[in-house]
Amino acid sequence: MRTHTGEKPFHCTECGKNFTNKGNLAAHQRIHTGEKPYECPHCEKRFSQKSNLTKHVHSHTNEGPHQCSECDKTFSNVYTLKSHKSIHSQERLYQCSHCDKRFNKYYLKAHQRLHTGEKPYQCSVCGKRFNQHDQLVCHQRTHTGEKPFKCSQCDKTFNLAGNLKAHQRVHTGEKPFVCSHCGNKFTHPSSLKAHQRVHTGEKPYKCSYCDKTFTQSSNLKTHQRLHTGEKPLDI
Repeated sequence: MRTHTGEKPFHCTECGKNFTNKGNLAAHQRIHTGEKPYECPHCEKRFSQKSNLTKHVHSHTNEGPHQCSECDKTFSNVYTLKSHKSIHSQERLYQCSHCDKRFNKYYLKAHQRLHTGEKPYQCSVCGKRFNQHDQLVCHQRTHTGEKPFKCSQCDKTFNLAGNLKAHQRVHTGEKPFVCSHCGNKFTHPSSLKAHQRVHTGEKPYKCSYCDKTFTQSSNLKTHQRLHTGEKPLDI
């Protein structure tokens, strides 16, 4: 009702500003007190308002409401999304010093770690290292069991926003990824990429025991059991 009447009965004693409800007054008063009760679980930064914490957390995970129209990735704000989209466009001004690939400035440093082997982000639980911070954040969910992304059509939950979106296509029947060779459609870009090897003949998965190569990692694992003597799990 106060949005209609304009009534603001809650008064800040420090600066004289008035507010429509007690919660807004309490949040405002933290400007004067310096209180920051909301702590980031990833970097320990603190915030005076929960909404600011939520926005900040997305900067670690690169997961949010803004989705790339070219792939499954989601981002916390339109600026990060715009920077990402340049990967799909021609705005690649910076060339990698190790190969001929070009990137925007945002992704060049992360790409170069593939060449240098640098992995500056380490898991505090198991010691595994990663070359990007968002990879570490996603990995840590394997330890915590956290699955914050829930399907609105069923009870399934997922640890990544991209996995949730791919799953939701089971309900919608959507298959947006089309093979340019034969027209077959797929729900996920990784499925399309694996399928396209049928046309290209690419076999990127090589056996560490012999010279055989395979189009899919699952076929490689099955083959390697011939060398190790490991029995496949019962289905």
